[in-house]
Amino acid sequence: MQRVAHGFSALLIAISISLFTPLAGASSVDQFAQFLKSTLSGKTDFEQKIYDGKRKLVQESRGTFVFQRPGRFRWAYVKPYPQLIVGDGTKVWIYDEDLNQVTVRKFDQALGSTPAALLSGNNEVVKAFKITDQGTRDGLEWLQAEPRDTESNFDKVRMGFGFSGLEAMELHDSFGQTTVLRFTSFQRNPAIDANSFRFTPPKGADVIGDVK
Repeated sequence: MQRVAHGFSALLIAISISLFTPLAGASSVDQFAQFLKSTLSGKTDFEQKIYDGKRKLVQESRGTFVFQRPGRFRWAYVKPYPQLIVGDGTKVWIYDEDLNQVTVRKFDQALGSTPAALLSGNNEVVKAFKITDQGTRDGLEWLQAEPRDTESNFDKVRMGFGFSGLEAMELHDSFGQTTVLRFTSFQRNPAIDANSFRFTPPKGADVIGDVK
């Protein structure tokens, strides 16, 4: 499951990402509040890059992301390895196709004070983070969220807002690595098939974790 570990933390982003219509002249904090208020579902493509402490690129991947707040999402890697993370509101399923292995975690335990909770949870999740406006960089308005839980496995997550809404996220973990996500081809509040958030382990798959 090593290949999905960082992507899962970085969502588990984004896990529920949306590009909403930004507020004219609004700060990143205001735009995030508008996101929580107005975006119930979404679809987007993503590109993910992971850098080590010396800013050396160590991993690159891409895929698609679908979500429905609160708590339902489907995060699918298509390159370089086919992998899938599904949140059904009760459990989070992580499927490694190459290994034919499924890891199951209770939803609350899987998310906790993660970027995924920040985006796919309800409006109360922001209480688990210290949120500050970080000004403008690279043409985007940046917000920073730091988990109040000192045992979290990441130090901070930054979200960059542009003309179209949320365009980028940066996750800085406790190991000195930085995960950068870019979002494109976003659809806001589309009709989504409920089956997108259901997962049944494939026949013969090794299932690890709390299935009940």
